[in-house]
Amino acid sequence: MRIAVIGATGNVGTAVLRRLHRAAVERKETGGEPLSVTGVARRAPDPAVAPYRGVDWHMLDVGTDSGRAQLTAVLEGVDAVVHLAWAIQPNRNEAAMYRTNVTGTSNVLRAAADAKVQQVVCASSVAAYSAADKDSRTDESWPTAGIPTSHYSRQKAEQERLLDRFEADHPERTVARLRPGLIFQPEAGSEIGRYFLGPFIPKLVLGRIPLPLIPLPAQLIFQAVHADDVADAYWRVVKQRASGPFNIAAEPEITPARLAAVLGARRVLNIPVPLLRAVVAVSWAAGLQRTDPGWIDLAALVPVMDTSRARTLLGWSAEHSSRDTLTAVLDGLRTGNGLKGSPTLYPRRVAPGRRSSAQQ
Repeated sequence: MRIAVIGATGNVGTAVLRRLHRAAVERKETGGEPLSVTGVARRAPDPAVAPYRGVDWHMLDVGTDSGRAQLTAVLEGVDAVVHLAWAIQPNRNEAAMYRTNVTGTSNVLRAAADAKVQQVVCASSVAAYSAADKDSRTDESWPTAGIPTSHYSRQKAEQERLLDRFEADHPERTVARLRPGLIFQPEAGSEIGRYFLGPFIPKLVLGRIPLPLIPLPAQLIFQAVHADDVADAYWRVVKQRASGPFNIAAEPEITPARLAAVLGARRVLNIPVPLLRAVVAVSWAAGLQRTDPGWIDLAALVPVMDTSRARTLLGWSAEHSSRDTLTAVLDGLRTGNGLKGSPTLYPRRVAPGRRSSAQQ
């Protein structure tokens, strides 16, 4: 069995490679069908570093016509493709993100069709969903029109429409999409700091200095999941040739009180969403941090997902609780944790100019 992972060096891609390597060993020990992995990324990882060892690597940009042509050749003979490539920065240049996210997905689907890949598994998100009441859980039938004020959500919703059309045009193919909550692992700490906080927010004190209170809206309820648990869901989908959408999230959902506890705050000061959004908008416009205000809308409006379908059909469950996952990534963010072999997960203590030539 040959599996291609597109976007194989990022947060989720690295975890998926770890899971596929484990599956390959398990198959070898039990005499099962051999499993080989093809990795696709825009920048090369260090192939001497696990989990990037033993992967057939191809460097290309899925957002370009030349990248699509290259990808078609790469996918020849592939049994399943897992598409994970997605850009969340530079969020001041939505056209650049669109090229990777929407055009890139379109190119991946066209390449998979041309190469006659029989199974396509795509990374969607809870962000694809329309707004919903936080008091009840929603399953995969909830509309995926996105949150209009979030570029991330708009593009995830557009990606969903691409997948709908691909399914309609290729009923002979197996198509699945995973809709996870926020995905964390300790090795992603530095990356999250770079992408969402920026250089002006001190990471060393996060969660270390007890706070008397923390101002958060009551609607700021979201779900998190460990990257390794998401990776296990991807493997189960591929292994079982499962189709359709799957909500993926750990328990319990993160409420303002639970977030405050992880951050070391004694209590929560309930503030209106518009106030927090205004503060974020001003600080983002001033370049003090890298989270645009659309992310506040996203956190306040996306549904709390029901994961029954994944648990029932895939036999999937999260091994890490959402609180443990959030605590672990906070520790990773504070200490500058990362993975030196990755061009995106490199640790904060390793300056970009000092990375190995394989990462540049």
